Amino acid sequence: MRVMLAVSDWTTHWLNMVPLGWALQAAGHEVRVVCPPFQTLPATRAGLVPVEILQPGELVTKARMHNHVNARAGHWPYSDLPPDLVTGEPVASLDDFDPFAWIEENKARMIDAAVRSTDAAVEFARWWQPHLVIHDLMSIEGPLVARVLGVPATLTLWGPVGPDDEVPGVPGLRFLAVDTSRAFQRYDVGQWGPDGIEHVIDPCPPGLRLPLRARRLPIRQLPYNGPGAWPSWLREPPERPRVCVVWGTSVSSVFGPGSFPVPRLVEALAGLDVEVVFTVTGPDHDRIGPLPARMRAMQNVPLHLLLPTCDLVVHHGGGGSTMTALAAGVPQLVLPPGGDQEMIGARAEAAGVARVRHNAVADPGWIHAAAADLLGGPGYRSAADRLRQEMAERPSPPAVVTELEALAADGVSLGR
Repeated sequence: MRVMLAVSDWTTHWLNMVPLGWALQAAGHEVRVVCPPFQTLPATRAGLVPVEILQPGELVTKARMHNHVNARAGHWPYSDLPPDLVTGEPVASLDDFDPFAWIEENKARMIDAAVRSTDAAVEFARWWQPHLVIHDLMSIEGPLVARVLGVPATLTLWGPVGPDDEVPGVPGLRFLAVDTSRAFQRYDVGQWGPDGIEHVIDPCPPGLRLPLRARRLPIRQLPYNGPGAWPSWLREPPERPRVCVVWGTSVSSVFGPGSFPVPRLVEALAGLDVEVVFTVTGPDHDRIGPLPARMRAMQNVPLHLLLPTCDLVVHHGGGGSTMTALAAGVPQLVLPPGGDQEMIGARAEAAGVARVRHNAVADPGWIHAAAADLLGGPGYRSAADRLRQEMAERPSPPAVVTELEALAADGVSLGR
């Protein structure tokens, strides 16, 4: 069987596909990752075969644009203004940049890139003839190829947010790729929207179940956060509760330096009898500065190796951080900056494993009290253990491969 993985240009959107890719290859199937250039190295490091034919989707640029529109509408919670679309630096004034004029100036270029990307995906698929397509939420090429070839497609979720969820504050807009180039119409394969998704591979435990109209294919979450060595110091049990702080570099890039919470976290956690490990990379790591005793900053330590030794994790609400913490059975303190992270945090809190407050208003006093509550309240640990067990009881990737083989053999899709 030939399986095409179609991924967008945000690495954490598709890393949870990697164990399924391994299982497919171990079962003797051919796997190809159709991707933009930025994903070639992550796919190669994961032991998968990339096919670098897609154009960059400019997801960071589009997220910054969304923030500028919100700021002009008075919905911007940070002291710094949104970052410049190109440089990532905060603008001095909203009058310095007109997002609507920028859209008009760049619309033709973005449509052209989308046309080239979708056409390249269809051309490759017509040559390679995959039997099955697996894609992430932000990939339009995956479902398009499946519809054009008349083969089954399945969406893989990166966390507890799906195609039937509306983007907070944007009624009618869902967490789903946009068909910028009208590819579905160009190839005469119907309309694109949530109703076009028939199958969803869902790693979320029943206690964090999200609404889906499509057929749900449950899978066990085997966390993969990228390559990296296992640090020898993790063999030694910590002398006091260990708190892990995870902060994705993309947050500062999209929301600006005002969203960087590490100084607040240092102040808030310094008063607790805990060990703190900051896993922060890139420019964010460089701005941490000296840390107090019992605190240290690490780079390139895969989260799935570190979290099983921790008693609490603090993060921004990303799907990868949330799902890795759930698989480790660790309570969570979530400081979402916006978008899907707000929804993910709210669902984790409703499941009893997290405390949540928007990043912009989470002051050191609240963080200190919430962290103490999560560390001292047995209910959070019990809820985390329950969800961890629920995840462990989900079908393993090899078991899901058997289901996917049957799906491909049936050839059931909207394109048939």
